[in-house]
Amino acid sequence: MRDIEQVKTYFQSLQKRVCQAFEEREPIKKFSSEENKSETGGIGKPKVIDDGVHVERGAVQYTYSKGTKLPAAATERNESLAGRSFEAVSISMIMHPRNPFVPTFHANLRFFLVDNGHWHFGGGFDLTPFYPFAEDVLHWHTTAKSACDAHDTGLYERFKKNCDDYFYLPHRKEHRGVGGIFFDDWSEGGFVKSFDLTKSIGDAILPAYLPIFDRRAKLNYTDRERDFQLYRRGRYVEFNLAIDRGTKYGLQSGRRIESVLASMPPLAKWTYNWTPEPRSPESDLYENYLQSRDWISELKKVL
Repeated sequence: MRDIEQVKTYFQSLQKRVCQAFEEREPIKKFSSEENKSETGGIGKPKVIDDGVHVERGAVQYTYSKGTKLPAAATERNESLAGRSFEAVSISMIMHPRNPFVPTFHANLRFFLVDNGHWHFGGGFDLTPFYPFAEDVLHWHTTAKSACDAHDTGLYERFKKNCDDYFYLPHRKEHRGVGGIFFDDWSEGGFVKSFDLTKSIGDAILPAYLPIFDRRAKLNYTDRERDFQLYRRGRYVEFNLAIDRGTKYGLQSGRRIESVLASMPPLAKWTYNWTPEPRSPESDLYENYLQSRDWISELKKVL
């Protein structure tokens, strides 16, 4: 199908742009380059950077997969697709910065084509700060809204709610971070319009994150702040292993395990029964940021 070839081309070009942007910011380390082929005709092109000056772990992965039966994680919201053959193409990325003042960020985009003619797009991006800055959160959400508004007004509010609902740890009763935008099973307006939306969101990833990264990557930090970063990374691991549909899909589809788990931080920790000190910088995260808020309107009032 010609349409899936267009998606493949765009996702691979986005992977190249993202890797180049972070390599420009790393004085020594570069992304690894691999190509893994599956028995069914799929191909994976993971690119991973480890132990950089500013990026402690980064992964930008392009995957084309095909099979005779969709994994359960891909059909739990649409049971009519169960048991059908499929093609899927995706790009996923994660940056775990070394500096605790730089938020972790995640993004992914995907396209599914099923043998009954069904197709859909999905994806989005979200931000996970440890020591939040109000201007960073405002920039992140303003950029996300612009990406949605370029396609259709009103989508940002829908996609933001999706993101808030999805990136939530019910066993902790807290959000993973400050959210962003998230959409799934998307085919509204036909292929061209849906693909344009997907590209608008993909093209917004670097403008949303790089200004934040550049402002914070060289700030001085202490052992206390590093320790808190590692503790909060534990929440990231909990979400990915217990909740994330993308991780479940990767495991169920038989993808290379190193690629599926490349999104994990290289270091994390769990401290028993830890709570932040009242009125501390760490408590600010819990009290003011790990919640669903109208970030744009509220932060504009105070900045």
